[in-house]
Amino acid sequence: MFSFNMFDHPIPRAFQNRFSTQYRCYSVSMLAGPNDRSDVEKGGKIIMPPSALDQLSRLNITYPMLFKLTNKNSDRMTHCGVLEFVADEGICYLPHWMMQNLLLEEGGLVQVESVNLMVATYSKFQPQSPDFLDITNPKAVLENALRNFACLTTGDVIAINYNEKIYELRVMETKPDKAVSIIECDMNVDFDAPLGYKEPERCYKAPEEPTEEEGDPSTWTDMDMRFRAFTGSGNRLDGKKKGIEPSPVPIDPSDIKRGIPNYEYKVGRITFIRNSRPQPRKTTEDEDSEFIAFSGEGKSLRKKGGRKP
Repeated sequence: MFSFNMFDHPIPRAFQNRFSTQYRCYSVSMLAGPNDRSDVEKGGKIIMPPSALDQLSRLNITYPMLFKLTNKNSDRMTHCGVLEFVADEGICYLPHWMMQNLLLEEGGLVQVESVNLMVATYSKFQPQSPDFLDITNPKAVLENALRNFACLTTGDVIAINYNEKIYELRVMETKPDKAVSIIECDMNVDFDAPLGYKEPERCYKAPEEPTEEEGDPSTWTDMDMRFRAFTGSGNRLDGKKKGIEPSPVPIDPSDIKRGIPNYEYKVGRITFIRNSRPQPRKTTEDEDSEFIAFSGEGKSLRKKGGRKP
């Protein structure tokens, strides 16, 4: 008898421990069952059949389980994690945003392969709408949303849900590789300007130099808002209207006081002006008339001199 060996070289161990199969993919809304699986749409993980778990358990693969999804018809690929193994045989369920990145339709074929990815250290995102700027703390919102993701791929457009609104972000850059794992990692996050965002235009106006114009004093009456006594109208006890019309006193322009500008003003210096009057200088007469203690003269009730005989 003759022995026949089909392979001249043994199969490398790396390929023996590699999971690779093809499934028909559907969106999560097509998943049968009474439970609502909207949580799958909020992350970057898929649902695979139980046979995949049986096959993966026999292989010496590293954890966590990460997979590369490829659409051979459009030459599109992305990376993801696995959430559960409860799908029907030959079928896997993907989030809607992942099917859009792969240009897949309902029932399309997708190649699923197990991969090992490096841990992420940096990632940069670009919001696809200026509405993302309405979020008070976008980094905290993104950090909370990325807990449902297992990995990131440069070029993907991921979708996050916040306040019952879906925001799409494009992965612009990832380090140290184009596809990275974000499970238990310390990653720096940066944002690019949103798509379609325009910075508000700032109009710079040259400061106008103040000009001093001496106007007509007759036009200053509108500026004087001080109280003027006895300018109102009165009422009589007998109810008659005669002689109660107010007789306004004309304002003398000399009574109106205008502020005096500070011609010594310098930019950056604050001057406090007080209304206290300066104290008069002391003269020589004031110095001579200063108070000296015990300097007065005394007087006696008795008159000096002897008695008359």
